[in-house]
Amino acid sequence: MTTILGQFNLDIPFFLTYLFDPPGIVWRGLWVTIYVAVIAQILGVIVGLGVALARMSGSAVLRSWAGLYIWAWRGTPLLVQLLIVYTGVAAAGIYRYPDLPLGPFTLSGPMQAALFTLALNEGAYMAEIFRAAIQSIDRGQLDAAKAIGMRKGTALWFIILPQAARVVLPPLGNEFTSMIKGTSLLSVIGVRELFGTMQNLNAATFRTFELFFVAAIWYLILTSLMSIVQRRLEARLSRHELPAERRFKETFRSRKLVTTQR
Repeated sequence: MTTILGQFNLDIPFFLTYLFDPPGIVWRGLWVTIYVAVIAQILGVIVGLGVALARMSGSAVLRSWAGLYIWAWRGTPLLVQLLIVYTGVAAAGIYRYPDLPLGPFTLSGPMQAALFTLALNEGAYMAEIFRAAIQSIDRGQLDAAKAIGMRKGTALWFIILPQAARVVLPPLGNEFTSMIKGTSLLSVIGVRELFGTMQNLNAATFRTFELFFVAAIWYLILTSLMSIVQRRLEARLSRHELPAERRFKETFRSRKLVTTQR
């Protein structure tokens, strides 16, 4: 194997050094990738839930606004959105991202633009996921809750959303996996995540194959770990999943939910 690899222009010791050098520069890029993916996903879930509720509201204005938002952010590439939000907005003189001090940390301009763009992009996809999950719950449960005096918001929070969460979990895991891979685009606006770090190293060493292969392996490790966590969460939830009718009765067993609304 070593003889075969020796026929190519591959620096195996160089590759292994950066692959198994987590405390070094590769580890810092990896940490930025995880940090951005987690924060942007949390923000995307919050935005997505709000947009989904607006999409299903009785207000035509809210429904139109939510539909326009989803159409615009799902219909354009993430790379284009990043360049518009960071470079385009600054070039037009609309807004420039100053460094934002947060206690002992400072959030750089590119990082602010990256989190903002990823969260809004993810929110558009999560809105459709939440809407489909909520609409998959039997409408009769909401009608029954309203019939016994429960407000719509309370019924939605305590009855519909907990059931919808089980439906949301598998696509949420898929979205987070896509988010991890999507962070590789942030290097175009100067965020030093994993792929951006490898690009800088490549510019200094010209070991393109070795460095980008190291990045591919670390992305594969992250997405594989996420898949394992997702499967275990789904298995855990499925063990506690109850039939719809029983879930409804279990929820109403705590009569405080009903009596406080009367």
